[in-house]
Amino acid sequence: MKLRTCVAPSEKFFYGIHKPSFRVENLREKDYIASLGSLPDGHAFENHENFPTGAVEEPEADWIFEIPNAFPFRGSTYILKSRADSTATNPTAIQLPKRTSVSFSNVTKQWCRNYNIATSKISEIMTTLPKPLLLALAATSTDPEDLILLAGLSADFIYDPSGDRPIGIAYKKGDQGQSAPSIKHRTLFHALANNIFLPDDYKDVMVLRPGAQGGSAIVGEWQNEDDSSHVFEYLRRNSYIPWGHYAANMANDAVRYKIDDLTMEDMNAMRHLYYQRSYVRLAQDLGIGMTARKKRYTLSELEELRDRINEALSSTKTKSTLQFNGTVWGWNFGFDFAPSRYRLHASHQQIHQQYGLVPATVSTGNDNNRGQETDAVFPAFSCGDLISTFIKEYRQQTGKPFFETYINAIRSNHRMDRNQRDNRSLVVYADENVLVFIPKAQTSQWEIQLMALKPIGNILEADTDTRQSMDRAMLVIIKILAALGANLITTIEYSKRFDAPDTDQRLLYAFLPRLPQSPGAYTEAQLRWIINHYPEDFAAACRSKLSEIQDSFDI
Repeated sequence: MKLRTCVAPSEKFFYGIHKPSFRVENLREKDYIASLGSLPDGHAFENHENFPTGAVEEPEADWIFEIPNAFPFRGSTYILKSRADSTATNPTAIQLPKRTSVSFSNVTKQWCRNYNIATSKISEIMTTLPKPLLLALAATSTDPEDLILLAGLSADFIYDPSGDRPIGIAYKKGDQGQSAPSIKHRTLFHALANNIFLPDDYKDVMVLRPGAQGGSAIVGEWQNEDDSSHVFEYLRRNSYIPWGHYAANMANDAVRYKIDDLTMEDMNAMRHLYYQRSYVRLAQDLGIGMTARKKRYTLSELEELRDRINEALSSTKTKSTLQFNGTVWGWNFGFDFAPSRYRLHASHQQIHQQYGLVPATVSTGNDNNRGQETDAVFPAFSCGDLISTFIKEYRQQTGKPFFETYINAIRSNHRMDRNQRDNRSLVVYADENVLVFIPKAQTSQWEIQLMALKPIGNILEADTDTRQSMDRAMLVIIKILAALGANLITTIEYSKRFDAPDTDQRLLYAFLPRLPQSPGAYTEAQLRWIINHYPEDFAAACRSKLSEIQDSFDI
């Protein structure tokens, strides 16, 4: 098989093992011996090891597993055997430490008492801090007192009659005559507004209240009867996604800065708005008549609309005229700012998901076509197309459907370290519709994937039961990752085009946490992914958290 994938036609996983041994000629001319410090007995500890006298012989370096990703376009994963063997002895130790308490105010109060300085000077002391320190404090403090003081440095607030609580922000005229909030330190403002420990009334006036972040129209909503869950659907007209995209944001009266606070109804609400918007736009594209309405579709109404769309798409002629034939969906959870002013993840901490439709084609804009009429087009990009192309080649070369082969390989998995202990499963959670598993070749230290078990390639092919299974599995995954300590998580959808021929392609979601020591660098830019554990051991760590999250919702 010429394709570079870890999924062999035999329904087993395929990988390689590097067993390095080598000799390196010493081309150095001089020695630069220096003391690195002193030993307990007072003798100097010097750097002789760095300056060998002759060639360097390495008879047996650490073994390294090289696992081609299941999908060739996602590169290869490398696992250092010695590190993974160490982790395998205790898989449940795979987790990040909990956030520690940080309070500038408490430290400063103690300092003031020690030196007989009035504690009322704390705010004055804070104003003398360099901006990078203010930014670090805004991002890491767990003390609301700190954050309220910093808020006053970031913007001009309007307060209630007591003068204690904010009710809005002062607005001023911008350079073009438009009204703009009076923000004095924009980076500090955004770091504060996204800190979980900032009081909710400050979050509301700074970023959560509709209009606080601009004039994006709200064109959809989900609110349940007891008001325990509330989601707005914002339209982003001038979007980095061509033809606009939508954001299902938890509303300002349903603050969800933590995964622990996210409910099953919240997840259903955000995903329902995604399904609803996609189906409505497709129906309009197909000329399917709909009654004018200003309310959301019920589950049964949504299913009826899906059936009508699929019936229309059963016509080859209709498929050929479909302008938008794919989806783009993503979820960035978690916000952070470095003192150096690098934003590290999502645009804001309040939980939100983004989505839109992808056109079938885009017109060329080459210079030699300028000013001329042209019909030249090329396919608009959708990451699911990469899977479609690959699985077609896989079937041509092996005679087997890729996803059926992949699922069987997952279910019959064996460990790479040849250890036949019970812990060999890659599966974390499953029901009759979906499979949650750890990919054999992870592209993030803690990557988890969600796959449809039936040949369902997109949300248009997914019925109500399948969609609900997907939504529930997403919440299971995100709560597991949060229980392990993940704070920054990207989720993407790989889906089939609506008008693609029937294939084996399955709807697939990749959950990609970013860990403190794995921000991404030149190695990752080459699609070489370095992992410090065996995938089976991370699967065991994930399963160990299932019992912890069962109380939050029925799984």
